[in-house]
Amino acid sequence: NPFVGQDGAQPAIWSYGHRNPQGAAMDGEGRIWVNEHGARGGDEVNLIRKGANYGWPVIAYGRHYSGGEIGEGTEKEGMEQPVHYWDPSIAPSGMTVYTGDLFPQWQGDLLVGGLVTRQVHRVRLADGKATDVETLFGELGERIRAVVTGPDGSVYLLTDNADGRVLKVTPD
Repeated sequence: NPFVGQDGAQPAIWSYGHRNPQGAAMDGEGRIWVNEHGARGGDEVNLIRKGANYGWPVIAYGRHYSGGEIGEGTEKEGMEQPVHYWDPSIAPSGMTVYTGDLFPQWQGDLLVGGLVTRQVHRVRLADGKATDVETLFGELGERIRAVVTGPDGSVYLLTDNADGRVLKVTPD
């Protein structure tokens, strides 16, 4: 860990400045991706780097629930920018990096559950950057709590309601 042996630092810290991580996944290159709840808006996807500061509560793309500003704006020297952010909020939940063969067009993309939006948000990635976002499964009308790539390449969704379901998604 980058802070081992530094005076006043906790040796277990890898990165800092995170607000509220909800989903984490490792891609095929060993990189760690995390999605985080913003306050009112400003939900983020971050590529986690050793020793990096992700800014909370100094920089943010959302606002306090009261409507007031958070911190000093959206950028500051020495603080990472999100790979992608949502405003308004999607209320992100579980997340997977798709690594299966059943949906080749999704290979290496993030699939992020949305509690408020009741959708899965596909974040297309290229060279560690978000290039596009597509929404999927909105017709379910259910909060998506978890998204997992199955060993057979299918995608499993866990819905969050009184009659919550585990759904297996495969091509038609």
